[in-house]
Amino acid sequence: MSIPAYQLGDQVTLKQIASAVSNGLTPIVEVESMDGIYTVRFHHANDVSQLADSAGRTRTFLGTGEIRDLLGSIGLTHGVLTWGDQCGDEMIGVPGHALSPDELLASGTRIAFR
Repeated sequence: MSIPAYQLGDQVTLKQIASAVSNGLTPIVEVESMDGIYTVRFHHANDVSQLADSAGRTRTFLGTGEIRDLLGSIGLTHGVLTWGDQCGDEMIGVPGHALSPDELLASGTRIAFR
């Protein structure tokens, strides 16, 4: 059975994800840290949606407190904190490769929203 709330695009607003969650969607929530700026991605049904504002711009945060409050208020309880710079260090000759989304989630840190 297909539920329209599960049909999310590449960008999703808080209102859209709240509706999907209230209709039974249980995404894996990824909070990515990029040098002190955070973004939120929702992994669901072999797809990924980025949290955006009503104009379609990716929402960014300067800390995890606002993310915790926003996502906790719509019923999400936890997520995975990942780091955008998990690759090697070319400055000292440490080889690296970009991690896949699955590798990022596997090596991330579990965080709570409520």
